[in-house]
Order: sequence, then C-alpha cells, then structure tokens
Amino acid sequence: MSSRFYSQTFANISPEKRDNVFTAAISAFAEKGYDAANINEIARLAGISIGSMYSYFDSKEDLFLAMVEKGLKLLNRAMLDCHPDEGTIIEVLERVIRVTVRYTEEHPDMCRLYLLISTDNMKSQTERLSEEAEIDFLDMYKRILKSALQRGEIRSDIDIDTAAFFIDNIVIMLQFSLTSRYYQHRMENYLGEEASADREHLVRKTLDFICRGLGIHPES
Repeated sequence: MSSRFYSQTFANISPEKRDNVFTAAISAFAEKGYDAANINEIARLAGISIGSMYSYFDSKEDLFLAMVEKGLKLLNRAMLDCHPDEGTIIEVLERVIRVTVRYTEEHPDMCRLYLLISTDNMKSQTERLSEEAEIDFLDMYKRILKSALQRGEIRSDIDIDTAAFFIDNIVIMLQFSLTSRYYQHRMENYLGEEASADREHLVRKTLDFICRGLGIHPES
C-alpha cells in the first residue's frame, strides 16, 4: 500500500497498527470535524506516541487526507460489485444504488469525512486530493450511459456528461442523507420519517427517479 499522504514507515508497520491509526483518526475527524480533531488525542487512541504519528504523517492535514483517500478507495472497490458492463441500465443503476447504501451503512464515518471535504472551508485540502477517485466514478457513469444509449435503452437526446453529473450527485446526496443528521432531517421533512427509514423504499424511489429522467421505467 502507498499514498503521497503518509510515509513508507507507516506503510511498513503491521496491518493491525495501521488499522488502529485509521480507526482512531476516522472516528475523531468524523465526530469532531477537521479543526477540532486533535492529533495528540488521535495518537493516544491509536496507542502510539506523537513522535511515531509524525513519522507516519507530516501534518494533521496529511493524516486527514489519507483517511479521505482511504474512504474513496474503499468505495471504488465496493463499486466493482456493481458490474457496470453487465445487464440492462436499470439493473446496473439498481446495483449502484444498493452498493452505495450498503457502503454507507458499513462505513458511515467515511461518508462523514467525504461530506467534510465538500465544504468551502476545506478548499485547500480538496485541492491536494487526487482527482483519480472522482474520475473513476465519472468514467463508470459515462460508460453505463453510453452503453445504454447504444442499446437504445435511454432517450436518444440525453447529454451523457450532464446525465452522469446529476446521477452522481443524486447518489452522493443519498449517502449524505443516510449519515449526516442535518441531511437526515431534511430527508424526513420531504419524505416523512417512515419512508426515510425504509431502505428498500429509498432504493426503489431513487432508481425510479433516475430512470424516469433517462426516459425509461424501472418496470419496463
């Protein structure tokens, strides 16, 4: 494993020690936010000295970005389960939504870090993140849409770039609505508490909304 946000020393320590650092850091940043999270406290929770922490990461910013990068890589690996080149666009999009919900429920703190990095006051940190992870999602959605267009499954006047952008944003907002109390509250205001708590309902309604925008119906 390697990253430009941590040293080779960190890459060489045992997986258990790395996981302890990841767990402590992700929990601290997700719970307290970037500014309030304390690197000394993170080191204590991880069971390492502050000297060791700084031999692994040059700064708190590098530690934070390493956690965000890890989350994006985990999500990318999870998206492999979507098998974007197999089945109809309805089947593929349903898998994308279900994998997203499953990932969000399994890694809620990771999603909270992604929400943090999307705010304006994290601009300098965002600029240091590699665009590779985002490009992976962009390429996946474009590939799904182009294949569906070639098969005649979606409207012929669909702009692939625009459709990919809005589908990605719908999926991201679903993630935020399942992990951020603020966005959960907004979802409950719009959909009601019962519907918001019903994951299957959310999957079906999200799929239906996206498909109708593409000129298809999930049951067709």
